[in-house]
Amino acid sequence: MTVRYSEVDEVIAYIHQHIYEPLPLSRLAGHAAYSPYHFGRVFKEKVGLSPLYYVSALRLQKAKDLLLRTNLSVREIGLEIGQQSLGTFTTRFTERVGVTPAHFRNSALQADNNFRTLQKLNDWRTTHPVLNQHARIEGTVHATIPFEGIILIGLFAKPIPEGLPLYGTLVSSLGDFCLTGVKPGTYYLMATSVSWGMQAMDFLLPYNTLRTRSKEPIVVKPCTSVPLQQVVLHVPRPDDPPILISLPLLMQNFLNRIIQH
Repeated sequence: MTVRYSEVDEVIAYIHQHIYEPLPLSRLAGHAAYSPYHFGRVFKEKVGLSPLYYVSALRLQKAKDLLLRTNLSVREIGLEIGQQSLGTFTTRFTERVGVTPAHFRNSALQADNNFRTLQKLNDWRTTHPVLNQHARIEGTVHATIPFEGIILIGLFAKPIPEGLPLYGTLVSSLGDFCLTGVKPGTYYLMATSVSWGMQAMDFLLPYNTLRTRSKEPIVVKPCTSVPLQQVVLHVPRPDDPPILISLPLLMQNFLNRIIQH
């Protein structure tokens, strides 16, 4: 298993190097000297996503980078990552990042303002209403290295942090967290962090933020309690899926909830 996994890491590095080129499954499998079927199974076993879904996610991450670091038009960026249609690119970007490409490109100032607001609040506490008809998912967040900042925790339908989480929260330090009102279903817990010393660009393009993801899904059943979750944030690893969801959007949504309460 370890040997196969090291080959997956090699293919991931290969994908990064050739991300703007056509990357059909046959090419990726050939690089690992596997059959397409066998390679697809091993890749998904390690990464949690199919190889082609991972490639599409990485290309959207590249699009986020190009939006903030270049003056290319939205159409040109779509073409760069292999989207021939502006409409298709805009739709996919919006679905998986949470905002339109144009909004994302212009969100740095608002992102910084939201982050500074959260920093001033720092030790906020959110109330957890008692919702007997649905589950609570509780747990504790740890980190492999010292950390001070905010932690964004979400439950997603797929093992990748894209689109708005089905349930999510922010906590202002390592320690306990709680997600309430979780309906029966199958979820993947994803978390990342933004340390107080970061600038807007650091979390608009969260390449280096601590993160974690549940290898196994969390299954919520009616009238059944969910085991406590032990979440350990770690430095990015090669096989971590890209963080596509706009972290500033999650911050804004959280601040809106605080204001409403």
